Amino acid sequence: MNDSVWIVEERPNPSTDYYLLPAFSSLGHEVIRFAYCDALPANIPLGQVLVFVRYIPGSWVRLVDRFRHQISEIVFFMDDDVLDTAASKGTPLRYRFKLACLGAGRKSWLLRQKAKIWVSTPYLLEKYSAWSAKLVPPSPVSGQPSCTVFYHGSATHDAEIRWLRPIVEEVLKLDERCSFEIVGGMDVYRLYHGLARVRVVHPMKWAAFQKFLALPGRTVGLVPVLDTRFNKARSYTKFFDITRSGAAGIYTRGSIFGSIVNHEVDGLLQENDPEQWIESILDLLADAGLREKMVRNAKRRAEELRLSAQESYTCLC
Repeated sequence: MNDSVWIVEERPNPSTDYYLLPAFSSLGHEVIRFAYCDALPANIPLGQVLVFVRYIPGSWVRLVDRFRHQISEIVFFMDDDVLDTAASKGTPLRYRFKLACLGAGRKSWLLRQKAKIWVSTPYLLEKYSAWSAKLVPPSPVSGQPSCTVFYHGSATHDAEIRWLRPIVEEVLKLDERCSFEIVGGMDVYRLYHGLARVRVVHPMKWAAFQKFLALPGRTVGLVPVLDTRFNKARSYTKFFDITRSGAAGIYTRGSIFGSIVNHEVDGLLQENDPEQWIESILDLLADAGLREKMVRNAKRRAEELRLSAQESYTCLC
């Protein structure tokens, strides 16, 4: 094999990450990945190794046919039996059609190209033994620790949901460890569709939301408060939600949160300037020590507010 390996895949996927990347990394090869939506290369360099993951799109069939004389090796990797249409019986028709076109439908083409077959399981190894298949064992996916930024506003906070969209886009672009979680329906899904690593959680009743909020893994909570008549009546309960989730919070300066949050002590206060929010989010993501300090202080602050509220309840009698 050459030092460079081209991997052709529909999109980033577990097949490549669990099997092929660890294998080629261990062998010391540089990997260049091509998704189906990427522009086709103008040509294929002499001596190039080409690996197709599960499927083979027609555009690459035509490209390989043009430059086959320059390709040193073609490998087809599968972690399902995609070359046998009978094996997919019982799966959705759409999936079977896809396999018939891009998988099993390419079997004769692979034979003509003298492609090698790599497989993921002993079953496939035995089934395709006549093709001299090779077994590729899986390996754990390596990577940086992940972190989650979230906004749990309801449908009444449509303005904030829209205001955050370009901020989230920039943060996700600048910090690949980061994912974003937001509560909403189809309108929110459509608004954030297309951004990498965004999870839109369907709205839920309060009892379920409390359990959901207590799940671990959240890093930075956002509470922008835009200057609207509706927001003038807001309270600071979201401070309790973010603190309970174990995350550090960023809040709008000048809002009700400014009366309870001590800037850089138990949270961050920022003007509603997108650039400031982007910078603050990235700073918190990069500084685990600061986040941990803020979470500890926020828990103490929440307890102070609880005791203060208990004293105030006596005035209700």
